Amino acid sequence: MPKLTHFDAKGRQHMVDVTDKPASQRQAVAEALIRLSPTTLALVEDRQSTAYQKGDIFAIAETAGIMAAKQTPNLIPLCHPLPLSHAKINIALHTEGASGGHIRITAECRLSGQTGVEMEALTAVTISALTIYDMLKAVDKSLVIEGIRLLEKSGGKSGDYRAQK
Repeated sequence: MPKLTHFDAKGRQHMVDVTDKPASQRQAVAEALIRLSPTTLALVEDRQSTAYQKGDIFAIAETAGIMAAKQTPNLIPLCHPLPLSHAKINIALHTEGASGGHIRITAECRLSGQTGVEMEALTAVTISALTIYDMLKAVDKSLVIEGIRLLEKSGGKSGDYRAQK
């Protein structure tokens, strides 16, 4: 049976010791979705609307996601501080007909290091989604953030992972 690595034999939490692990190329991609009503979808599609008084919603959320990836060890207690070499956020709007639509956020993080970047990618999409919620909540408090998950990771001892579709 697999064991949780953030706990010692006595059940006390600790930061995983990666001192003796060799550095390798590591990458992780995560996603989050924000469900939109038809009215909110129309506002987001209309880049001239009053919803954009604070600036370009997607550009601000992309910046927030990158900043969050770099701050992950300050937010999640047992995460290692990592020297990210790449963090990229992609945000796309998808229409689903009469039911409205959704915004899909993906984050890709990379580095050469001794531990993975899954938490950085997951943190990035979460903060990007919360940033979009913050900017749209004035017109729609019923937005739903969902589907935060790891899509893929590569590198390290545990090898590659790709989520089921």
